[in-house]
Amino acid sequence: MDGDDHSWGFLSYPLQQTGTLATAMNRLVPLFILCVAVFAAHARGRDGAPISYRVVRVPDAWLATAEVGGSQLRFAGDMRLGDLNGDGAADLLIYRSAEGGFKPCFMAALTVDAKPLWQIGSGGGQPVRPGSVLVHDIDGDGAAEVICFFLKDGPAGTPEDLKNVVVQVRDGRTGQVLREAAPPEITQRRGKGANWVHHRIQAANFRGRPRAQDFVVKLGDTVVAFTDGLMVLWTYRVKWNKYGTHSAYIPAVGDIDGDGRDDVVGGYYLLNHKGESRWEKQLGKHMDSVAIAPWDDGRMRAICSGYGHVVSADGKVILKLGEKIVPHGQEARIADFLPDSPGPEMIIRCNGHKPDVITVANTGVVLHRFVLNDSPNHTGIEAIHWFGAGEPALLYNGGVLWHGDGRKFAELSGLPKPVGDRKMGWYHCIPADVCGDAREEVVIYNPWDSRIWIYTAAGLNASAYKGYKAGPRQYNVRLMD
Repeated sequence: MDGDDHSWGFLSYPLQQTGTLATAMNRLVPLFILCVAVFAAHARGRDGAPISYRVVRVPDAWLATAEVGGSQLRFAGDMRLGDLNGDGAADLLIYRSAEGGFKPCFMAALTVDAKPLWQIGSGGGQPVRPGSVLVHDIDGDGAAEVICFFLKDGPAGTPEDLKNVVVQVRDGRTGQVLREAAPPEITQRRGKGANWVHHRIQAANFRGRPRAQDFVVKLGDTVVAFTDGLMVLWTYRVKWNKYGTHSAYIPAVGDIDGDGRDDVVGGYYLLNHKGESRWEKQLGKHMDSVAIAPWDDGRMRAICSGYGHVVSADGKVILKLGEKIVPHGQEARIADFLPDSPGPEMIIRCNGHKPDVITVANTGVVLHRFVLNDSPNHTGIEAIHWFGAGEPALLYNGGVLWHGDGRKFAELSGLPKPVGDRKMGWYHCIPADVCGDAREEVVIYNPWDSRIWIYTAAGLNASAYKGYKAGPRQYNVRLMD
């Protein structure tokens, strides 16, 4: 007989029908091949399962003690990541703050193998928010410096003022002070409330240098920019400072116009490298999260969480999802999350401190709506390039990795139940290629705990290690915006 053409989707082949056995084989062989293919596809889907790479225990001598909810907690404090000693590997910096939680007074550095490097200062309690400490190689010598506020000798003062704080650049190898200043643009700043507590220092390139050698910080209603020599470049006064209608707690830095110098977006304003306003407009309420990122056909845009806005360098609104879709835009993350959608996409926590998120195409179409796992305060989502550059990113939230379409990828096993207060007692995540194999790990810490967890994807090839290299997603990590 002639051979029949049997097709099962991706399978197409001829079989000779010569009897009962052959007929049975005609039926069983494609079923077997299909089962093998399905199993192989399922196995591929399991590739990259999270495994514990390190659990770093902070030395007991570096821990503080506090009573929280009737329990005595031994904790390390806030954390940053960077190559502090210049050996090509990631190191960890922990710090605590004095009265009010805004004034760092203790710092200590250790490797991811828990080897102590140095320690300076003493005491301190829990920072109110991830705050005024930046780890970044600002001089280009291969070892990261620590750029920070630090409490001078004497009383801590009150949370409302910074009069007893200095701005410092410290040697990452030793912790020793390289430069220090007490500019009135910092020491005379005062404030209170939600818009005051996020004293985040971010590296920037305002002077068109080969690398980011400047930095910027927002203190309530004022943005202040510095050079690496601690000279004040410029200040900008934010017009809106009332809860619910103020600009972003933490501005974002990036080159939106391609001139080789960074700009600063705060949701209601865009500043050029001189601190001059490119545009000022009060867009949607609850402008909690902002970014400067490629959006439509690679064009750099200002991403603004309030009512889900995307805005051009000259202030043109490219996209507005609106109050009905995004009544309270808590966090926005931009990455290529979906393999079947021309990226990037935006995943935005759309309803305040709740687990509801949406995935939005760069055409403005809402592709997916889903509900994340619970996490204290319902903040802390982050895009993770778990499979490396060029592959769809995952979304991290509270110890769980998610696909961009709302399917749960995996839970990170071994994490204890979060301890601490509602705002800070959860798992902060820093995405970083700690293993040096071009895939991002998740570095997780709870400021009320004494351990730091690092998870990587299964299939780690230690021989592929090419060293740790930090980028803006590491030294300007978003953390709780």
